[in-house]
Amino acid sequence: MSRRIFEEALGDSAREPLLTTRLDDSSPDSDTEVEVIFEQNNTNAFEKREQMKLSYEEAVEEAGFGLFHGLLLVVCGWANASDAVEILCVSFLLPTARCDLQLRSVDMGLLTASIFLGMMVGGYFWGYLADQRGRKTVLVISLTVNGVFGALASLAPIFWLFLLLRFISGVGVGGSIPVIFSYFSEFQPRTRRGAMISALATFWMAGNILAAGLAWLVIPSTTARFVLGSLDFQSWRLFVVLCSIPSLSSAFVFALAMPESPKFLMETGREAEALEVFRKMFMLNQRGSAKPFSISGLVTMSGCERNTEKASHHFAQFFKKGLDPIRLIFTKPLTARSVVLLIIFFCISFGYYGLWMWFPELFKRTESGGSPCANVSHPSSSSESENCYPVKTTVYMEGFVTAASNLPGNIFTILLMDFVGGKILLSCSLLLSGISVFFIWAVKSKAQSLVMSCVFSAVSVISWNALDVISTELYPTQLRSSALGFFTGVGRIGAISGNIVFGQLVDSNCAVPVLLVSALLFSGGLAALRLPQTKQTELI
Repeated sequence: MSRRIFEEALGDSAREPLLTTRLDDSSPDSDTEVEVIFEQNNTNAFEKREQMKLSYEEAVEEAGFGLFHGLLLVVCGWANASDAVEILCVSFLLPTARCDLQLRSVDMGLLTASIFLGMMVGGYFWGYLADQRGRKTVLVISLTVNGVFGALASLAPIFWLFLLLRFISGVGVGGSIPVIFSYFSEFQPRTRRGAMISALATFWMAGNILAAGLAWLVIPSTTARFVLGSLDFQSWRLFVVLCSIPSLSSAFVFALAMPESPKFLMETGREAEALEVFRKMFMLNQRGSAKPFSISGLVTMSGCERNTEKASHHFAQFFKKGLDPIRLIFTKPLTARSVVLLIIFFCISFGYYGLWMWFPELFKRTESGGSPCANVSHPSSSSESENCYPVKTTVYMEGFVTAASNLPGNIFTILLMDFVGGKILLSCSLLLSGISVFFIWAVKSKAQSLVMSCVFSAVSVISWNALDVISTELYPTQLRSSALGFFTGVGRIGAISGNIVFGQLVDSNCAVPVLLVSALLFSGGLAALRLPQTKQTELI
């Protein structure tokens, strides 16, 4: 995409959507043009047909809002929940797996960081492929990688093999997260997009609750333990297998039932396929309606040949051009917003994942009362294996309650996102999250620690939901998945850093990482004030 298109699509001087049809401009170098033609048929087949020429956004509106979008939300939501399950399952298995795998606190930090390292590698790679080859294909492959290698990790007899398999699973997770939101947003009418993306983000809470509930049900069980060859298959290993099922089932549903994004199809000149997607959307949304519509044709962007040519490049050229989106992301007029998002993604990921992945361990340290940072334990070793069994269920109950506390924040964002806007919600929630983390360090009892953890969970989820909405709206279609992949990769660097810092300091000086999380979240909230307002803007 040329720089001129960026400036017209995103600059302050132009407010027309990038995909608005211009019938009077015949220049081959004109801006991106999309035209969708719906034919309205009267009930009498012999009457003259009336045609309406619509822009892409108008076509989405005309296709209606209803059953199709509900089904899309469930399918994409389940995929989003599967990513949450795969990421968070590690935090729930640590209290018992540390004994079987003979882990120190430093090893546990590496283990929680491994999946984020994989997500950092996979995020940009899969995001770039999704912008070049399609959203659906990348989702199917990345979800499959996630599920298969996540399940194989349950068979790892030693720590380093388990670490490697979790890393590869993370590569799959890294692809599905940014692509799901790009894919989902491209089906949404602009007046409902904020609420719908917030609803999609709500399924992360469902994944949290599912992971905590499975851990609570499976890991303490003594009947879930058996011998598999030379491997003592503990209950936590069964828990790892169960956590891979959501990803595999999501990949199966996407492969069989879900269409490609019509916006991507039109951008790449595949108008016949895009027409078929619009027909399916209309048929499902208008079930029982007496208003028959059929889509007769469309004119795609003039630059579609450019993308087709890209697809035919050789393997080496493909990867050589793979860094082009990063350069474009930081090219004017996108530079300022990209720098701000880079700061926010690092701060929120360091803070949220650094703290969340260690909540079970911190809760365990409040068993006898007092602050989680007051009861500093000695470094874990294999000689302390008796402390892991019998498994104490309190830590899983607390994890379940903390995950469920996301619900108020999710409801809040669904109701207010399209009215308040993502920018204000993001900034305010990050500031409040930083304050709540400070009080987690300062509390003096187990009950107070749980309450403040729930407050942090409820407030921080607003930040994530707002960030999901804003980040999909700030970049054009040709860069959307690549940009999200890049920034989620930056977030994984933050998550890795947070987990390593906690692993290094949780035994010696627990207050330092907790207060660092508080400071970073507060800084991210201030940085968010520099983002442009995107409330109900058209996707470009």
